[in-house]
Formats: sequence, structure tokens, C-alpha cells
Amino acid sequence: MIMTRVTLEHIRAARERIAGKVERTPTVLSPSLSERLGAQIYLKLEHRQITCSFKLRGASNAVASLSTNEKARGVVAASTGNHGRALAHAAKLEGLRAVICMSRLVPGNKLDEIRRLGAEVRIVGNSQDDAQQEVERLVAQEGLVMLPPFDHPSIIAGQGTLGLEMIEQVPDAALVLVQLSGGGLASGVAAAIKGVSPGTKIIGVSMARGAAMKASLDAGHPVLVEELPTLADSLGGGIGLDNRLTFAMCRDLLDDVILLSEDEIAAGIRHAYAQEREIVEGAGAVGIAALLAGKVGANGPVVVLLSGRNIDMNAHRRIVCEAPSLKEDAI
Repeated sequence: MIMTRVTLEHIRAARERIAGKVERTPTVLSPSLSERLGAQIYLKLEHRQITCSFKLRGASNAVASLSTNEKARGVVAASTGNHGRALAHAAKLEGLRAVICMSRLVPGNKLDEIRRLGAEVRIVGNSQDDAQQEVERLVAQEGLVMLPPFDHPSIIAGQGTLGLEMIEQVPDAALVLVQLSGGGLASGVAAAIKGVSPGTKIIGVSMARGAAMKASLDAGHPVLVEELPTLADSLGGGIGLDNRLTFAMCRDLLDDVILLSEDEIAAGIRHAYAQEREIVEGAGAVGIAALLAGKVGANGPVVVLLSGRNIDMNAHRRIVCEAPSLKEDAI
């Protein structure tokens, strides 16, 4: 029987499965954003996770769910960087072979970390879709087990454990801002939070340059979108025309989707550094950016996810030090 929806029960089971393999990251009040918005604004510091992004949750759950035979075959995935690093880490702990396929758009710092963890890296084409073709070849010809970055029940359930922590740490949250790309994070977090607190609103946040899930939701079905360079590079890539889970879950569980310009994303990175003393990548800063841009209001406690900090530090330095009109050079 093919699973059509990841539920709160699946997410709770995933939390038991990955206990001890991931950090329970803190959630803290932001005085600067709270004063600015006139409401309690909390930051979920998931960028402090072991591999510096939320992706470790899904990868750890997926690897732990494999059979003995599947583990012996090894794992493969396409990635914009953070999933690859997480899967490399989870595979290394289990002694598994891992191959990560990525496009030429993935920043070098992310490639270096994946190699450091012992995974094989394949650079293929200029998009996530190109990298996925290499994944499918490796599955067919070498028998590797594909663990995709988002459209997989174990991945979604693992990411959903983040939602459980958020609503436990801020039980009266009125709104949660979550990164939206392929939808594994957003759908998992939304399923967890809506399962516990149905009245809490969940808004997905993405970049305006190549937001595949937003375009697909607008069209009513998965569509192809050109992948473009962006400060929020971790949010790049398509959702797959044969998407099985995340499209429907995002459609049914998200209350809204917000898109941000490169200027707004850069402002979020700068605020995180200057006011919160946190280094985050572009994707990690989009929740803060949405608040600063006035694209979402606060009628009660808000939880903002800082999803990752795997940013090239030279690029980060340019963004935080240069005038706002110059930050396009950092893309």
C-alpha cells in the first residue's frame, strides 16, 4: 500500500527512532524582532543542529528505517547541499556507502563538507533535475537506494520532529514561519503542528527566483520551474512532476506562501548577524526576512525557523558588510 500522507503518528515514531542522533535545538525570544513587530517573536535555532541544518532529522530517520539489505547496497540522493551533508553524516554513522549528486549551482563550501564526511560527490548539470537523472542511473545500474531530499515518507516524518519541538517549546504559537522548497520540511512541520495545535497558522516562505512549490500550488499541479542563482540556494530545485507526497500536503496544510526578493533575503541575513548574533545562510534567514519586509503580521506568538547556517563565509562577509544596494554581488 502506497502512503499518501505522513501523519502525527509517523512523526512521533520518527522522533523515537532518531533519539540520540540529532540535537533538540533551542527556541529563544528575539527582543529586537518582538519590539519591532509588537508581538512575541521566537527563533527556533535549528541552524545549530549537528550538521548545521534541519536536514539531519529526515536523513537520520530515513537511514534508520532501511532494512539490512538496503543498508548493504548504499544510499544515493540529489541535493542542493544540506540534505547531502546530512545524508553523508547519517550514512557514515552506520558505515554505509553514500553518493551525493549535485548541480554546478551548489556552493563549494557545501561540497567540501560532504566530501569531508566520506561521501562520493557527483557534479551533474545546472539544476537539481539534472542531478536527479544521475541518481536514477545509479539506482538502476549500481543498486543504490535512493533517499530523496523531500518527497519521501521517512524524510518528511523526520523533518516533522522539528515541528513537535517548536509547538512544545511555544505551545501558544499563533503562527509558524517555515522554509518552503520541495516541501519535505514544510509538510512535515505543518503535519506535526496542525496535529497538536490545529489553530496555529503555518506559512511557507521561499525566494521569488525559482520557487517551484509556489508555482506548482498556483497551477494546481507540479510544474517545472527554471532553477536560478539565489542567496537562498538551499531552496532551489523542482518538486518533481511525479511528486507523491509533499505537493498535496503543502496544498492542504499550509495557510499561505510568501516569496521574497534577493534584497529582502540579504536583509534577513544581516539582521540575524547584527541583532541576533547568529550566522545563517540565505534560506535560513527567510523567516526573519518576511517579518522585516512586512509581508506577514503577528497577532500572537510567532515562531521563526532558522533552518541552516551552511553559508560561504566570504559571501556572508560581503552581505553583512556592504551597502544593501551591493549585495547582489554575493549571489
